[in-house]
Amino acid sequence: MNFEKFEEGMLTFWEDGKTPSQDSVTIFTDYMRNAVIKIGNDFLAENSSKDGVEVTPSGLQYQVLQEGFGERPSDTSKVLAHYEGTLINGQKFDSSYDRGEPIEFPLNGVIAGWTEGLQLMKVGAKYKFYIPYNLGYGERGTRGIPPYSTLIFTVELKDIR
Repeated sequence: MNFEKFEEGMLTFWEDGKTPSQDSVTIFTDYMRNAVIKIGNDFLAENSSKDGVEVTPSGLQYQVLQEGFGERPSDTSKVLAHYEGTLINGQKFDSSYDRGEPIEFPLNGVIAGWTEGLQLMKVGAKYKFYIPYNLGYGERGTRGIPPYSTLIFTVELKDIR
């Protein structure tokens, strides 16, 4: 994004003083939202052509780092998993590895990208998921994750409970 041109445009826009400040905020917010979505979409488009990256019909991308064995969980299974989550710029926002223990959770109680992705895995598998914002935290974001963020998770499926 060329911030100098953006600033120049905003200053020109405000010159006549006719634009209420709320309209300016809305315009800026819409612009930034669209910019973040475009950055995520561009990342996913480039990533999808990399060796070993598969894309599901929903747009979830994944890479098998290590195959597992046995059964796959269903969307109603409880699972035990280790994971690390980052933004596409590499900033880590969460890690069970850092806490020193995997977490247990129901697959139907997490983001859609995890619900879909973990059903592809067998116990013992390790995958990397590239999750579009609409399969992640969407327009609301959450602690450490801005709205409309494309997410990257490395996940190890330890057990199905």
